[in-house]
Amino acid sequence: MPIETSGKIASHVMIARVWIDGGFGVDAGVASTVSADWVAVSLVTRNHNASASQNSPASAAARTVAGMAVRECTARDHDGGRCRAAVADGAPISLCTQHLLVAHDWIVRDVGVTDLLPSPCLACGSRTGIRYPTGWICAICEWRVGELPDGETEPARVDVVYYLRWRDRIKIGTSGNPRGRLAALPYEELLAFERGDRRLEQRRHAQFSGQRIPGSEWFRVNDELLAHVAELRVDDPWDQYHRWVSRAVALRG
Repeated sequence: MPIETSGKIASHVMIARVWIDGGFGVDAGVASTVSADWVAVSLVTRNHNASASQNSPASAAARTVAGMAVRECTARDHDGGRCRAAVADGAPISLCTQHLLVAHDWIVRDVGVTDLLPSPCLACGSRTGIRYPTGWICAICEWRVGELPDGETEPARVDVVYYLRWRDRIKIGTSGNPRGRLAALPYEELLAFERGDRRLEQRRHAQFSGQRIPGSEWFRVNDELLAHVAELRVDDPWDQYHRWVSRAVALRG
């Protein structure tokens, strides 16, 4: 265990992980290059009953370089020796970059790191995964990357009606492979998905036929259509679609 977790140390380690993810990205395996003497480190905590000035960042261990105070890393090895490397500006706790990376890698063993999958999930098609030291799982359906879903390599088909905006027009179309279909279409924004096949698409075409551009699946923007889209909208239509696929996979057994 590279970081002691007594008292409030565990929360400090989590803070270190969040800060490292924000500044260095999620591929923070640099900790593996840290010498073995430094892998087992502990944070030096302060007496929380001390005065406010003692608890301020300025009271942390520091040295003077070119007339300026520099915060020093407070990580210690097994023998009690302190690292004393410079702490990066803005670091949430007094650890140098290498020891922040050690803390990060230790925490993500249990909580994982959310990132893009090496390839789309075979079960639901999602590109978002969670990386653990032992491998990847899909963030949507939790299928383990590298395993075939019950011997099948094709994801379940989920038909959707999609709503795309391009300038002052909205396209209403349908597809069982929306990612491939939308890649071939010009549009500025994916407004929403609605689960359904061509029969639902035809009903929507008839519903908004008064604003349809002849000979196309494009419709002029109008209040009625915008109100319908607003009822369908979610924060991320693709996450919604992946959940639908995941459920379809589960039902397929």
